[in-house]
Amino acid sequence: MQFGFSTNAFREYQLEDAIEAIADAGYDGVELLLDEPHLYPPTATDADHERVADALERHGIAVSNGNAFMLTAIEDFHHPSYIEPDADYRRKRIDYTLAALETAADLGLPYISIEPGGPIPEAKSREWAIDTFVDSLQEVVPKAREVGVDLLVEPEPDLLIETGDEFLALLERVDADCVKCNFDAGHFYCVGADPVDLIDPLWEHTEHYHLEDIPADRTHEHTQLGDGAMDIDAFLGALADRGYEGFVTVELYPYEETPVETAREAMAYLEERGWA
Repeated sequence: MQFGFSTNAFREYQLEDAIEAIADAGYDGVELLLDEPHLYPPTATDADHERVADALERHGIAVSNGNAFMLTAIEDFHHPSYIEPDADYRRKRIDYTLAALETAADLGLPYISIEPGGPIPEAKSREWAIDTFVDSLQEVVPKAREVGVDLLVEPEPDLLIETGDEFLALLERVDADCVKCNFDAGHFYCVGADPVDLIDPLWEHTEHYHLEDIPADRTHEHTQLGDGAMDIDAFLGALADRGYEGFVTVELYPYEETPVETAREAMAYLEERGWA
């Protein structure tokens, strides 16, 4: 398998500098944050795309994923979501995703990761939220098909889709081959699952994996590899046994004060354990 590191830990850095630092740390790939301050699709120009492509080529590194989950350019990580009660506000997330698909296609990316609906609004039912998320996805699926970029829904604690079963139930409603899973091992661990147990049932739907460690109390806190309680060796071993050759991206966005050191320490952990 190949390892990437996400630039969402490098929000205090220019994107080109983040790409260089991640390549220098020994990673095969870099996850591009499709948000400010890096590459925000609604305002990114062709020149911006060329600048990123040049940096990737110059440093000999691939793109592991296009991260279209966070949306701090408008509000925060989770808002606007696909299930906002205000239709105009919800439209901002939909339009952003359409732009992200265009950017990904321009850069030759096969997929982008997106949020799993969002937080269920107060006074709204889960049924309403699922219906609204499905409707929102149906608005972006045609563009995904047109440009050949898959939409990887990323289950996350405290959002609409948290578990493997909920993701599979969503697929039954959406019924679109371009909607797949961004499998975040730590997120599944936070909601009480063993990520190893979910590899097989989600295998055919998963194109990319996120990895971080998580504290023993399963708090949703992205933690440096080896500093939490997850059995990372078991997880990576299960992927290896399955013959996985794609990307596992280390996502440690809380470490934005020390991203270079954090990326290098995570790679040192992977190398010491024989994975990289």
